[in-house]
Amino acid sequence: MAMPRPAAIGPVSVRRLWPSDRAAIVDYFLRLDPETRANRFMGAVSEAGVRAYAASAVTADGLMFGAFVDGTLRGLGELRPAGPRPPGRVLGPDAEAAFAVERAFRRNGLGAALFARITHAARNRGVSDLHVRCLSRNGPMRGLAAKLGAALHPVGPETEGALHLARPTPFSLWHESIAEAFDFTLAVAAVGTAR
Repeated sequence: MAMPRPAAIGPVSVRRLWPSDRAAIVDYFLRLDPETRANRFMGAVSEAGVRAYAASAVTADGLMFGAFVDGTLRGLGELRPAGPRPPGRVLGPDAEAAFAVERAFRRNGLGAALFARITHAARNRGVSDLHVRCLSRNGPMRGLAAKLGAALHPVGPETEGALHLARPTPFSLWHESIAEAFDFTLAVAAVGTAR
């Protein structure tokens, strides 16, 4: 079935999410339609479960990134260590990526932009293999992961994939530090305008 052509959207920005973004994260997860929510969480999740997850996700081990359209969070990506995390900024050699975009905002590059931020952050935090996992029926996620070079294979009702990442360079580390400083500044400005 062909996806309908998306409507034109306003300005898009992708940035790291911070504890000050907690309310936007909760609102985002609650806005997801049942299918998108089930795809994101690999099964049905109650509203209470979504609220509990969303309230603690921004302070959990790893990083979160948001895609904002006209200042509203419309897509969210997570980078989590896949095993014990060494001390410091390093996540370890293996990490997992998960993300979802609200249905009305798909096919506008938000998923690809989130995935790019996740892979850059993973690379600069010592991740060599970035894993993705989704339900096999989740065509948008499978398509995006394959497009970005993940080797995918079915495992029962799920599909798993991995990307092998290059080692960080001094330039990639510098670029990441500048991007994070800018992201933090945007988050602080968003808190100021919300008051």
